[in-house]
Amino acid sequence: MLKLIELEWKKLERKKVIGEAITYWLILMFLPIFFLKVVFADMPSVRFGESYAAALDLMIAMQMGFILFGASLINHVFIEEYKNKTIALSFGYPFSRKRLVMAKVVFIVLAVFIGTLVSFGVSGIATFALNQVMEVIPGMPTAADLTNYAIRMVIHSIAAALASLIPLFLFGIWKRAVIPTVICAVFLMQFPNFLGLLRITLSPDFLYVIFSVLGVASVILSVKFVNKLGDL
Repeated sequence: MLKLIELEWKKLERKKVIGEAITYWLILMFLPIFFLKVVFADMPSVRFGESYAAALDLMIAMQMGFILFGASLINHVFIEEYKNKTIALSFGYPFSRKRLVMAKVVFIVLAVFIGTLVSFGVSGIATFALNQVMEVIPGMPTAADLTNYAIRMVIHSIAAALASLIPLFLFGIWKRAVIPTVICAVFLMQFPNFLGLLRITLSPDFLYVIFSVLGVASVILSVKFVNKLGDL
């Protein structure tokens, strides 16, 4: 399995993928402070800037943007290979298609998990450093704040990695369509905002659990039906 995962990495346009990840990191580094300082400045009802603990909820929602990175990887790892017909060559390897699909899935999960984890880290450091200059969030983070951030950083990185697989079965393996895959990822990222517009109250953590379950279900369907969906 490790050799198959390594093979997926070698087949990628690595500079392009790494460049995309760096772009996400750079944007998400400055986004929390930008929203607190500019977007929410004249919105007293928005309380993300009251404390570091409150700002955490804003940062978690932003880091789920790595679901879009997962959609990009689905395109590179699955859709492009189907369209270029190189998937048929991969399926000719002396092991089952199901094992190959699982290797590709594990590769995407690891990439999105690590990418989101790094993003949480650099975003947290940048937010703290910029806040020392701009004084948007009062006070200093407590030990409890830091511990909570570290725990939720890991949990929500896992949630982002699993949620990014939701488009895999329908749009990645079955329809093999890039644009619907990206649209689905954008919809998932913005879904909490849609609920707010509809005045529907739902715990974000509960929502991420649902996303994670849907992602796992998408993987199960992908592995189960990969032999029936053909190579072309």
